[in-house]
Amino acid sequence: MSTAAARRLEPSPRLPDLDAVLPGLTQAFAATAGRHDREASFPFANFQALHEAGLLVLTAPARLGGLESDLPTALKVVSAVARGEPATALVLVMQYLFHASVEGRSGWPEHLKQRVIGDAIDHGALINALRVEPDLGTPARGGLPATIARRTPEGWRISGRKIYSTGSSALTWFVVWARSDDAEPLVGGWLVRADSPGVVIEETWDHLGLRASASHDVVFEDVLVPLDHALDPQPPGAPPPYSAVFGTWSSVLTAAIYDAVARSARDWLADFLISRKPANLGASLSTLPRFQEALGEIDGLLLSNRVLLDSAARGDTAAGESGLVKHLVTENAITVVEKALKLTGNPGLTRANPLERHHRDVLCGRVHTPQADVVLTGAGKLAFASRETVA
Repeated sequence: MSTAAARRLEPSPRLPDLDAVLPGLTQAFAATAGRHDREASFPFANFQALHEAGLLVLTAPARLGGLESDLPTALKVVSAVARGEPATALVLVMQYLFHASVEGRSGWPEHLKQRVIGDAIDHGALINALRVEPDLGTPARGGLPATIARRTPEGWRISGRKIYSTGSSALTWFVVWARSDDAEPLVGGWLVRADSPGVVIEETWDHLGLRASASHDVVFEDVLVPLDHALDPQPPGAPPPYSAVFGTWSSVLTAAIYDAVARSARDWLADFLISRKPANLGASLSTLPRFQEALGEIDGLLLSNRVLLDSAARGDTAAGESGLVKHLVTENAITVVEKALKLTGNPGLTRANPLERHHRDVLCGRVHTPQADVVLTGAGKLAFASRETVA
């Protein structure tokens, strides 16, 4: 009997008591976050803890042994993880997005779905897409990848370089965005095991924020993969191989990372203002109306974030508005941390204090697709189009 068949005969896994499990994970991840940031080291222990808690397959299909949890549940987990260590949360988001969408991806052969999810269940295997390239930049803005997949009698041979490959050091599976060597090339993802001969990880990641994400360069030197590992490549410009719901999941979970960073910054600020008692005041800074008002403004921004994220996760916003949700939540999060820095001055910028790290981390929220100019231009076009329709 195959492993996948045997797994289907086992009792379905149960979602752990998140209210009991998540606070401990947040606390444990926060305890080592500063060290991983300073060293730019990957938090392998965090993923072992997530694996042991059964949370690496939170969104994987139930028929393949996963928990098949919904977006509000994934949001709750990602937020708790990011409160502890946001780079861990970013890698986890990539895992959740692939697992949640794997059933709807027509190009995935059944045996590969079983293998990828089975590896996650049995070994804590991680998966992510490798898309960005040195000359192309983000593929969301168009263009063909320079990474080439050559069709040979023994399989595909893949050659190219990917940058900003989040989680590279810990991934078991890469979905490599490439183009075939046909006269009229096909574009799509090729599934590659990270330990395949010819895969080289160059440790280039030395970033301002999310320094623990191991977003190194990955080089593919004539890497051989089976023919069925081409995940339904399509002509350039074809619709993406996933539904519009994927965009909502991506926007909500990505934005949740940076909202969580801002909440950590807010809590540090509140504690700082309570404990700080200048000699000339004779009381804590938290007694001054100026700081009370400022913390109230911060909590107002975070309340807006919570309402936006929860509403989008429940499906109460239109699918086309998910990009706006990501943009607004991210900008609110950045504003929160900047306000905290303005209030604290030198202590907030001291490396010994986590606020300085939170500031560097939260700025990374602007990098993720969809980016602000695309979101706002698209929203503006829709607004004008709706008025023209009414007229």
